[in-house]
Amino acid sequence: MKIEGARVLVTGGNRGIGLSLAKAFAAEGARVWIGVRNPDAQDVVLALSEIRESAKGAAVEAIRLDMASREKIEFALPAILKLELDILVNNAGQLTGGLLEEQTLDDIYQMFQVNLVGLTHLTHSVLPGMLLRKRGKIVNNASVSGIMNFPLASTYSAAKSGVVALTACLANELRGSGVSTLTMITPGVKTRMFDEIKVRYGDKMDLSLFEGSVEPAVWSREVIDAIRDDRDMLMPGGATRAGVFFARHLPRLFGAAVASKFSRTGI
Repeated sequence: MKIEGARVLVTGGNRGIGLSLAKAFAAEGARVWIGVRNPDAQDVVLALSEIRESAKGAAVEAIRLDMASREKIEFALPAILKLELDILVNNAGQLTGGLLEEQTLDDIYQMFQVNLVGLTHLTHSVLPGMLLRKRGKIVNNASVSGIMNFPLASTYSAAKSGVVALTACLANELRGSGVSTLTMITPGVKTRMFDEIKVRYGDKMDLSLFEGSVEPAVWSREVIDAIRDDRDMLMPGGATRAGVFFARHLPRLFGAAVASKFSRTGI
C-alpha cells in the first residue's frame, strides 16, 4: 500500500509506540493525525513538535479522541469521518495486571473499553467510508499477549486476544473490497507501559521472560514495511517469535513453562 500522501490517524499518538508510529508515517510523507484526549495538553504540543522536528515539513495535527466511553467516541466521530482516512491505526491502550480477584473492576472495565470495545467502535465507524472509496487499511495493535497467555495478564490478554480475533474476521470479510487489515503482534517495546509490567507483575513472577524489549523506532519501521507490503499480520522476531509459536502450537507446554516462573504468594 502506498503510504506517501495517505491520510493516517494514530490513536494514542502522543507517546510510546503511537508517537513513534506517527513519526514514521510523517517521514514517509503521509498526512498524520494523532488521536488524543486533549489536543491542547502540554505533552501533545511537545509530541507534535517532536514529530515535525523528526520529519521536516511533516503535515501532522492532533484531533480530540477519548476512547474512554461510547459517548466520547461518538463526540469525536464527526471530525474524524471528515478526514476520509486511508489508514486507521488503533494503537491506544491501557494495561491491567495482577491476580484476577485483586484487579479492580473499574480498571478492568476501562481497559476493555479502550483496548477492545472502543477499538471496535472506531473501526465500525471508519470502515464504511473506506469501503465506499474502495481503499484503506485497518491496523490493530494486538500485542503478543493476544497469543501468549501469561499469569497475571488475564484481563489484558483477553482483550488483546479479542483484537486478534476481530482483525482476523475482518480480514476475511474485506477480501476483494480494496480495504485490508494488519494485526500487530507487538513484542515488548521500551515504553512507559512496558515499565508498568514490573509494577503489576514483578512481585509474583520472574520477569526474565520479558527481557529483550525493542526500541519503538525499530518496531515502527517494521509496521511501515508491513503496511507497504500489504501484509495482514506482523510478527515479532527473535526469541519472542519463538515464544509466540510455542504458545500457539504447544499451549500446554507453554503454560507449564510460564507457571514455573509464577507464584500466587510471591517470589
